[in-house]
Amino acid sequence: MPCVFQILEKGMEKQEKGIYGREKMFMRKKENELQIDWKHFYLSVLALVIPMALQNLINVGVTAADVVMLGRVGETALSGSSLAGQVQYIMTLFLFGLTSGATVLTAQYWGKKDLRTIEKILGLGMRAAVFVTALFFLAAQIMPEQLLRIFTSEPEVIKEGVKYLRIVSFSYIFMGITQTYLYIMRSVERVVVATVVYLCSLLCNITINAILIFGLLGMPAMGVQGAAIGTLVSRILEMVLVCVYSKVWNKDIKFRIIYFFKTEHVLNMDFLKYAFPVILNEVLWGLGTATNTAVLGHMGSAAVAANSVAQVARQLATVVAFGLSSATAIYLGKTIGEKKYEHAKAYAKRFVWLSVIMGVVGGVLILLISPVMAETMTLSETAKGYMRFMFFVMSYFVVGQAFNTTMVVGTFRSGGDTRFGLLLDMSTMWGCSILFGALAAFVFHCSVPVVYMILMSDEIIKIPITWRRYKSYKWLKDVTREEL
Repeated sequence: MPCVFQILEKGMEKQEKGIYGREKMFMRKKENELQIDWKHFYLSVLALVIPMALQNLINVGVTAADVVMLGRVGETALSGSSLAGQVQYIMTLFLFGLTSGATVLTAQYWGKKDLRTIEKILGLGMRAAVFVTALFFLAAQIMPEQLLRIFTSEPEVIKEGVKYLRIVSFSYIFMGITQTYLYIMRSVERVVVATVVYLCSLLCNITINAILIFGLLGMPAMGVQGAAIGTLVSRILEMVLVCVYSKVWNKDIKFRIIYFFKTEHVLNMDFLKYAFPVILNEVLWGLGTATNTAVLGHMGSAAVAANSVAQVARQLATVVAFGLSSATAIYLGKTIGEKKYEHAKAYAKRFVWLSVIMGVVGGVLILLISPVMAETMTLSETAKGYMRFMFFVMSYFVVGQAFNTTMVVGTFRSGGDTRFGLLLDMSTMWGCSILFGALAAFVFHCSVPVVYMILMSDEIIKIPITWRRYKSYKWLKDVTREEL
């Protein structure tokens, strides 16, 4: 006979199922009452995701092109430019934080059709971007050797890196202006323009790189300096294309010089409120990924080589998922700005399932290419063994990353909830995966697969925390103001 506890337990289970079932039916009824055209929803999301996924692929292509070309010049040139690129990487984290903070506001004001305030945010974002990039430019010009010594102590590598950094740093301000403008345009659903601009930039970069690095068409072979000039010219081209688009084709939102120098105090405070946590979040996340690489770097060249391949596979597997997260922020931000809160809840639910599907697709892709990469890459058997295991870990890691990124970067930030992501990364990434991964590597001397699995555990740990935050709807807030 069943005991009293078993009877009570079964009764509670039935009650919970009944409550859940009624809640599910209630939500479905609500969705039906909203009369949402789901076909139009999916087509609209697709129109946002495809261009942004292409942009992510183009960015991966730029990095790959530079690596391949300079790899033919020599290991020192490649290492020097790569380490100099770390300065730009840190700068882009700041820029991404600034632009993400701006788009939190812009997307909602777009929903309100308040174009004048969007122009003010554009001017404010430009001012912040120019300030940040100018600081990095001055640092690169005044103390390039000191910056590179952070990453290496090899004199020849530093010498090549300085050559690259002194030239490429002139592109920083152009990059800051372009990125800010294109991110603002993305938040008002003008996503194709960024794809066109970056595609033209990629073609320009590849062409000039080939000519100047290898000395084609009668030009001198300039090596690493040629690569830097190629990047500089492509950044200038980006800004020229943006200026032409802004002047000729964009009739709705104009860059007004008056808003570059002066904006309302209230808007400045709103910008800082939502941008500052994102900046900290992105910097901490970037430092976290660098720390993971450093931990594996102390475990041998085989681990480093395998991790390098695994990271490229991850980037390729998540281009669509990252595009989806940006689309989520734009779509939900606009909906919240329109004060359609129940619609936002219904759309957010769909984005949850889309993120999981994109993550699973990415995971399957990684598993499919794993044996191909193992056969293709000229690595040691040890490195190949590490790589196969890392690909397995990445196959479920990208599912978690797709879900968490769509929720944190897309859903939560659309409603101005920018602090949660910062707290999440501080606790799960730095407080769990990095801490215990480092202990496993340097204190307990665990194997590379064990250390790697621990280092890559943060996205899995985040899932229940992120889900709970999503279900609370604390992120669903209108952050716009009536008069500015």
